[in-house]
Amino acid sequence: MLEQAGVLISERLGKRKCAIVTDVNVASFHLETLKQALGETAAGEITLEPGEGTKSFYELGPLCENLLEMGVERGDLVIALGGGVIGDIAGFAASILRRGVSFVQIPTSLLAQVDSSVGGKTGINTPQGKNLIGAFYQPRLVIADTSLLETLPDRQFRAGYAEVAKYGLLGDADFFEWLEQNWRGVFAGGPERLHAIEMSCKAKAAIVETDEHEHGDRALLNLGHTFGHALEAFAGYSDRLFHGEAISIGMAMAFELSNEVELCAGQDAQRAIRHLEGVGLPTRSDQIPGDKPTPDQLLSLMAQDKKVQDGVLTFILTRGIGKAFVERGVDMNKLHDFLTRKCS
Repeated sequence: MLEQAGVLISERLGKRKCAIVTDVNVASFHLETLKQALGETAAGEITLEPGEGTKSFYELGPLCENLLEMGVERGDLVIALGGGVIGDIAGFAASILRRGVSFVQIPTSLLAQVDSSVGGKTGINTPQGKNLIGAFYQPRLVIADTSLLETLPDRQFRAGYAEVAKYGLLGDADFFEWLEQNWRGVFAGGPERLHAIEMSCKAKAAIVETDEHEHGDRALLNLGHTFGHALEAFAGYSDRLFHGEAISIGMAMAFELSNEVELCAGQDAQRAIRHLEGVGLPTRSDQIPGDKPTPDQLLSLMAQDKKVQDGVLTFILTRGIGKAFVERGVDMNKLHDFLTRKCS
């Protein structure tokens, strides 16, 4: 499908000059194929370093300036060729460049194909937290070529799978049961992988369609993210902890907290955790390499979460597999005690 990107873009958006934003790793595998597919419409490429550290003001400014120097006009396209990091920063740059230049997502990671390329969230990180600077800005087109996942390192694929499992855990118990039975096929490729990606995209699109700017139900997509984003910030947005790994730990903590406050049965919490551990994902903060977070560090980082309202933390808790809900009334003393045990 990547070989047909130029045709797909022209058919849907017309013939436009295209500026490619990618990272070093993705470029080594897929950049030349995309440039050939775009032909004379390819205006050039900007290659960034991989990793969450790239999503910063330090990289955003030069990226915007390079796009302007490339001659990108309001009627042109910015193409994000890469995983969630590239999609987020390239999409944000497109949203502010000339007050809005259209962009196309070509996600190359499992996480990007099932999550970050769908829904229109773009942004960068700051020391205070993840994605705190950004914009809702929808891509004009998403080209998800599942064959590109064959070049993805095992750890990155596994991290992306956490977001696949999330869709079952938050709202589709039948899908989660299917994943329990078929996850090996998802990892191996073939029809199971295609089915998992399709189900994930449909689940996210259905929620985003009803609540694009996250005033209500879209917050459910953040199952595990209040804890997970704090853990990512603690780890310095480094390869100590990939986003999907942080979300896996966060989802385990969300189920455990739900069980402790008597919302979720213990067997459901253990079932969720057992599945995440079974595919090789971390479920505890002490599995993060290097120094470990303290309860106060995590609480301080969670206080910067985008879903905080009037100083009150928002959590996505659950009443069982597939039964997530938004909770803004978590007792802070209970939360501190919970984190103390989890961080010990």
